[in-house]
Amino acid sequence: MALTGLFLILFLVVHLAGNLQLLAGDGGRSFNEYSHFMSHSLLIQTVSKLNFTFIILHVLYSVWLTRQARAARPQGYEGKSALQTTSWSSRNMGILGTLILLFLVVHLKGFWYELKFGAVPTISYPDSPESLPNAYKVVCMAYSQAWYAGFYVISMIFLGFHLHHGFQSAFHTVGLSNYRYKPLIRTVGNAFAVLVPLLFALIPAVMYLQSIGY
Repeated sequence: MALTGLFLILFLVVHLAGNLQLLAGDGGRSFNEYSHFMSHSLLIQTVSKLNFTFIILHVLYSVWLTRQARAARPQGYEGKSALQTTSWSSRNMGILGTLILLFLVVHLKGFWYELKFGAVPTISYPDSPESLPNAYKVVCMAYSQAWYAGFYVISMIFLGFHLHHGFQSAFHTVGLSNYRYKPLIRTVGNAFAVLVPLLFALIPAVMYLQSIGY
């Protein structure tokens, strides 16, 4: 669970770096070139398949762990309630994970599926030897819809809460969290859980505002 989670955390950073090119202000050229490279790189395609595999494993293993925990101890411990000893995000990881999975299905259908199997327009640049699929236009069309931009932003809030517990928990599980490094991991984890979803949410928010003339 921790290892797949850490891989997905790393993937988020790489994915965010690519997506931020949507805000480069160059009419989408940087993003189109990035998207074209990603779709033709053997290394990236291999990592992409690993990512899908790890998402599925992460989901399945979380379900298995939950069932094992409930079967091992159907009654709770006596003492302080979970409300006093655990964070809200740690108590609702299953719900948060389910909502994020729903977002991923919608997100993949709207972008990955459309770019791979849809009728994507092409665009030519004066100094480019070939026409490129205009992935930027596909994204613009999606984020010009208020419901989708809002759905994306709300989903990033869920992701932030999921990361708030998952980031620190993953390091603890693999034995990298001790009395010396725990404060640093907690600080970095909290910052990561806020900054990464915030930057992801900024993209559809800005592009939607641009689509209505702001």
